[in-house]
This record gives sequence, C-alpha cells and structure tokens, in this order.
Amino acid sequence: MQNFTYYAPTKIIFGKDAINNLENEIKKFGINILLTYGKGSIKKSGIYDDVLNLLRDYNIYELSNIEPNPKIESVREGVKLCRENNIDVILAVGGGSVIDCSKVIAAGYYYENDPWDLVIDSNLIKKALPIVTILTLAATSSEMNKTAVISNMDLNIKKGTRADAMIPKVSILDPTYTYSVPAIQTASGTADIMSHILENYFQKDKNTDVPDRISEGLLKTLIKYTPIALKEPNNYNARSNIMWASSLAHNGLTAVGKSGSWTCHPIEHELSAYYDITHGVGLAIITVPWMKYVLNDDTVDKFAMYAKNVFNIEDKDKYKQATKGIEATADFFKSIGLPSKLSEVGIDDSKLRLMADMAYKHGSMKNAYVPLTNDDIYNILLACK
Repeated sequence: MQNFTYYAPTKIIFGKDAINNLENEIKKFGINILLTYGKGSIKKSGIYDDVLNLLRDYNIYELSNIEPNPKIESVREGVKLCRENNIDVILAVGGGSVIDCSKVIAAGYYYENDPWDLVIDSNLIKKALPIVTILTLAATSSEMNKTAVISNMDLNIKKGTRADAMIPKVSILDPTYTYSVPAIQTASGTADIMSHILENYFQKDKNTDVPDRISEGLLKTLIKYTPIALKEPNNYNARSNIMWASSLAHNGLTAVGKSGSWTCHPIEHELSAYYDITHGVGLAIITVPWMKYVLNDDTVDKFAMYAKNVFNIEDKDKYKQATKGIEATADFFKSIGLPSKLSEVGIDDSKLRLMADMAYKHGSMKNAYVPLTNDDIYNILLACK
C-alpha cells in the first residue's frame, strides 16, 4: 500500500426528513443562493416547494434544465447568474449531473476567462463558491468528492476535472427522494457506482487489503439491494444502502493506498461525447468486454479473488474462477435490465476508431491496470458491438 492523504470534508446529513436541516446549514454561507436543478422532477416530487419554504427568508435565483450529461453552456449560464446576483452559495438539488455542473460554476465564478478552461486544466481552479447538495439519484458520489464531468458537444469532448475547492460543504441524503427514480436510472446508477469501485479495485498495487475488502463489501451490497429497489421502489432499506454505497464508492475511500488511472470511464466518456447516452448504461456495456480483454497471467489472481469475494464463486482453476466472475458480472447487469451491446443504444461501428483514439488521447491509458493502446481500446469497443 502506498502513502496517501485522505481528505473527505463533506458534512453528510443522512436519512428521512434530513432536509429539515437545510436552513441551519445554508445560513452559514450567506443569503444569496443559486438553486440548480435538472428538468423539473424536483417540482413533481415536492422537493422544490420544500426548499422554497425552508429558505423563504433567502434570496433565491434559479438555474434549471441542467442536462443528464451537463453541458458547458449550462456552466457558463450559471457563472453569469452568480456574478449578476452576488451569489454566496450554490444549492444543487439533483443527481451527479446537477452537482457536477454546480461545481464548475462555483469554480468559474472566480475565474475570469471561459470556464471550459477549468475542465481542460484543473490546475486553474484555485477557489470556488461553497456548495450544498440535496441528492436525488444514487450514482456518481459527486455529493462527496472533488470531481466534475462536463461535456462540450461542439468539440465532442466529455472530460472530468477535479479540485479540493469544489468538494461540497454539506450534502443532504434522504433515501426517500430516490423512490421515484425510474427503473433504468436506478439500474444505470448502480452500474456507475460499481464501475467507480471496480476502477479502483483493479489496480496494480499489492497488499491493499483494507480498500479491497471495503470495495467487495460495497459491491455485494449493490448486488443484494438493487434488485430489491427495482422490485420495490419504495423499499427504504434498499434505497438507503444503495445511496450510501454510492457516496462511499467514489469519495476516495476505495482508492487509498493505490495509484493508476481508470480505464472504462474514459472510454465511456467518448460514447457520451459523441452519442450523449446515459453514463451508467455505457459503463455496463464496456465493463465486461474490458474485463475479458485484460484477463491474463498477471491479472488472473485479482479476478479470481473478485469472483470469490464478490460472487462466492469457487474453482481450483483460477482462470475458470475468474471467467465465471466476469460472467456473473454480465449476468447481473442483464438481470437489472441494462443493455450489453452498443447496438442496443443505437451506436454503430462508424465512430469506434475515432472514439478509441480520443479515449487514448484524453485518458491516461499507459498508467491503467493493464496499459492499453489505441488498438486495444478499439478492440474492446469492437467486442461491445
């Protein structure tokens, strides 16, 4: 295990009716609030009215219609609103897309030039407005980390940026707010959570028992509770376990003592950049072909351990054990209603080579668990057809 610094300063307020703490928390930051949200589901669910009622003594300005893959145009609009209204704090109500967009808005407020620069070069992020979040979708862990992913469709680039300054100050997590999440979003959220865990789990570092055992426990939790949440959308135990697993999956906890870049996420970012598909769906399609592609003499022990500790698969032949674990992963994704082929989401092979080249360019594939070339990525995408 390598040396590390672990920094997770977000105050989490978890549970039913946690929103009642909102006014007490947000008053610490100021009176002028930018309320950010998506297409309007928070109005249908009643969260919007609750927020306005709790903050009736504050000046609230709104940025709505933030996209599922948040666009740089929304960031620019948000920065403009913040400057025009002397915003003190951003209140992001939604899932990871709303929170990601809000993070770059918060940083862009203090940056004189185009906020897209902050996506391209995170070193430019020196300061950010405080962010408070109310989570409505379990998926990205954006409510408890320093990362934001923004799309620039003019350039066909979807890219992540990160800075400690963008970590939310307070996040309110009420599992009941996820009761109304559609089945496909619940399933794709789980795929995203699992991918965060797997990206950190499959790294070259040895003797990382603590993060590995945490990762396996989180994966088993998701495998147990996602089918229950799909069958019983209002099951509090299922929703609460999925929500907390989501926050822990990508807040640095599963990555401590490890190094190395991710693989499936930068590949999927190209799918979203060119076809604007749901992030978790793309990850579900890519993950299994990637696993099969990188299974070799150097990786078989880790995949065998994954099969045993996550899916309880035993086999004296490590390759068979590892293969069964990969197959179990594919079966789980299918069982929760996720597609397994690019053709199922309308993606043909016309841009596979281009996306492979861009994934290699934008990712750090040389530092991945198994280093990949342009051709390797292309072959993985071909296997996703």
